[in-house]
Amino acid sequence: MRTQVAIIGAGPSGLLLGQLLHKAGIDNVILERQTGDYVLGRIRAGILEQVTVDLLNEAGVGGRLASEGIVHHSIELVFAGTRHPIDVHGLTGGKVVTAYGQTELTRDLMQARAAAGLPTIYEAANVQPAGFDGEHPVVTYDKDGKTHELHCDFIAGCDGFHGVSRASVKDRIAEYERVYPFGWLGVLADVPPVSPHAIVYGNSDRGFSLCSMRSLARSRYYVQCPLDDKVEDWSDQRFWDELRRRLDPELAERIITGPSIEKSIAPLRSFVAEPMRFGRLFLAGDAAHIVPPTGAKGLNLAATDVKYLSGAFIEYFNERDAHGIDTYSARCLKRIWKAERFSWSLTTLMHRFPDTEGFGQRLQEAELDYLVHSRAASTALAENYVGLPL
Repeated sequence: MRTQVAIIGAGPSGLLLGQLLHKAGIDNVILERQTGDYVLGRIRAGILEQVTVDLLNEAGVGGRLASEGIVHHSIELVFAGTRHPIDVHGLTGGKVVTAYGQTELTRDLMQARAAAGLPTIYEAANVQPAGFDGEHPVVTYDKDGKTHELHCDFIAGCDGFHGVSRASVKDRIAEYERVYPFGWLGVLADVPPVSPHAIVYGNSDRGFSLCSMRSLARSRYYVQCPLDDKVEDWSDQRFWDELRRRLDPELAERIITGPSIEKSIAPLRSFVAEPMRFGRLFLAGDAAHIVPPTGAKGLNLAATDVKYLSGAFIEYFNERDAHGIDTYSARCLKRIWKAERFSWSLTTLMHRFPDTEGFGQRLQEAELDYLVHSRAASTALAENYVGLPL
């Protein structure tokens, strides 16, 4: 088989890249080791920056997002038993974020790809990129008991943190990582969100909490928990009780509870791999970087990678201009490190660490008090939250 761009990974970044390339008349094939149902079943983030919304519209898949996405004009910080709103819309000159579940975004992209008749090979086993240091890359994979070869001009590694793309160049990259000493216990429930047009971040002496949403009828809530906790240790009742204890009294009273439809514990880490280009192999999304979910940057960083990478490929094939390809890694990493800084800073500010006792907790509260009462500090938070300019 022959194509112009071989894309490894059928998550949001791979699907979005494929859709943008298709719109520009560039052939591409996506290889995915899991089934389509498995990919759709992954529960992930759902807060989109404007750059991501614009990119989905450019790809022609923004219709359902426009009708079902929920615009957020503010965020709210809870500490010392009091809730403080941050007017993101007003502080950034009208910028907002949009709540729209990653599962729904993935579904939109899958349906658009299927409608266009574009090739996606699911359950592709033993995927291996090769030859990318020369001019004739190839990706081999096993399917239906046979080994196949996909010849291409470029390979896009969009296969996540545990994928084969970064592993294939592991001896040629520098890795930077910070693993946090706690996890997030997340619950998805079909109940109205406690704050329908804002995300609520909580800092308390019991630990961090987060109130977010997927729609006006589906909510996503989190509490900080020890890494060695087990999901089975947390009944629904225990979770709702703990969440209420970490919020201000008025908000806790407003929470509507219900049976969980998904419950999981996720560790938190910050991770960056440099560089992101190796000859004709390019890393994008979680294959190159991970951020703590505190800042809602993971999916948006992946979309930015795709924006730069799709533009670079389009320039190359349509104009024979390699500038975008040559500068891809540097452009992405400049933005990635700013998002890493913001996500680390917000994570550090809002969570209880093993050494956050007494003095540390009071320092956090002092920093939060300054943040909500200083327009300059609030503006800096809001600007980072909605996404810095490209």
